[in-house]
Amino acid sequence: MEQDYRHTPTTVSLINYHFVFCPRYRRKVLVRQVEIRFKELVNAISQANDWAVVAMETMPDHVHLFLNCLPTDSPSAIMAALKGTTSRRLRQEFPHLRHLPSLWTRSFFVSTAGNVSSETIKRYVEEQKKRG
Repeated sequence: MEQDYRHTPTTVSLINYHFVFCPRYRRKVLVRQVEIRFKELVNAISQANDWAVVAMETMPDHVHLFLNCLPTDSPSAIMAALKGTTSRRLRQEFPHLRHLPSLWTRSFFVSTAGNVSSETIKRYVEEQKKRG
């Protein structure tokens, strides 16, 4: 697989982040239409911010997201954009989520991945759904 090297006027970079985050109280809300809409929103937000979704998998109670980002984007800023927008939009669009003050917990896991381990992480993220 050819790597997607992000270009800015002054930099060439290959920065990949593996994020894992959960809904509040580990509620199993990422199912059916909510899951589909969540993935659409993540793809739209990523495209608007010039991030490339390398792999994404949702389980009912957590998300694995593998993103290729620019060096100017911090992991906390990425999570703020993704969680803030998806929480607001999903709660607007799905009445059964409206009672939640926020869809996501404030915490998340993030790790960086270099060129060597990117394929391994991508495979791991993609295999999550098959495990059960």
